[in-house]
Amino acid sequence: MKFNIATIPGDGIGPEVIEETILVLNKIGEIYGHEFSFQEVLAGGIAIDKTGKPLPEETVEVCKNSDAVLLGAVGGPKWDTLPGDQRPEKALLGLRGALGLYANLRPAVLYTALKEASPLRSDIVEQGIDICVVRELTGGIYFGERGRKKEGKMGEEAYDTEAYSVGEVERIARTAFEIAMKRDKRVTSVDKANILESSRLWRSVVVEVAKDYPEVALDHMYVDNAAMQLIRYPQQFDVIVTSNMFGDILSDEASMLTGSIGMLPSASLAEGNLGMYEPIHGSAPDIAGENKANPIATILSAAMMLRYSLQLDKEAQVIEEAVIKVLEKNYRTGDIMSKGMTLVGTQEMGKLIVGELK
Repeated sequence: MKFNIATIPGDGIGPEVIEETILVLNKIGEIYGHEFSFQEVLAGGIAIDKTGKPLPEETVEVCKNSDAVLLGAVGGPKWDTLPGDQRPEKALLGLRGALGLYANLRPAVLYTALKEASPLRSDIVEQGIDICVVRELTGGIYFGERGRKKEGKMGEEAYDTEAYSVGEVERIARTAFEIAMKRDKRVTSVDKANILESSRLWRSVVVEVAKDYPEVALDHMYVDNAAMQLIRYPQQFDVIVTSNMFGDILSDEASMLTGSIGMLPSASLAEGNLGMYEPIHGSAPDIAGENKANPIATILSAAMMLRYSLQLDKEAQVIEEAVIKVLEKNYRTGDIMSKGMTLVGTQEMGKLIVGELK
């Protein structure tokens, strides 16, 4: 099969980690008889330098007409003085809106070989951690009505409105249940239904959607308790589905359980199969071009791309297993280096993972 992939190397270490990821995908194509056609486009700081804007129209059109989008990283201190609507990060918001990316997937997996990196106690870590946070991405308080009032109770007031429709909740809930069907078939819906009317709607819609997935166990948890339980007993979670703001916070908390953001992928999905896949780490301009960046998060993002956009579950699993094998052989980039391990650069890590693909 042939797949068209839009690649956005972006800024800083983005081009380096994308390069290694393309090598991995080409090897997968060679082994399993797929053809990946990559079209590189501009976004972020490099787009500002070359076109004067962070997200050129051509980039949006190429992405819309692709099977999936693979992004490296955007941003850096070079562009920090630009107005907010002209900064590199504006490209990410523009892509989310233009592509209709409503669901953000943030896995948090603690690999046995890296268990010492977790800040949690060893008795908790020994049980393993494998969580996927599904965050609603285009609604809620971040997109609700906002403003200021000159005369409030105690002077000037500012307000932001949390609002969700049945349709918005239904589609993110269905995404979470579909993902759970490919995992351990457990969904925890996180809300604040004891206080917020929007959360009461959220909970009632999630309950209705759950009826279509009788194999999946559903439970509900208030967000304050969920934040605590992630630290106390993370193994109780499989898939967490929650609102934009709650997901923003909980996904970052979950990521730190693993000890290294250099290992963590993400996906943002639209209706249908289109999605944008990127590592959660930044552009790290201080090590750009030095062959020091960890490409694993981007490579694992590509595995998510295979699974969720291209429906290639087996190929995705092969990439994930290759990463584990390399880590178990004690190879490390600088961000995950520890005593007794073998330090390798970006390119060597990529080659090692390609070498484990079978």
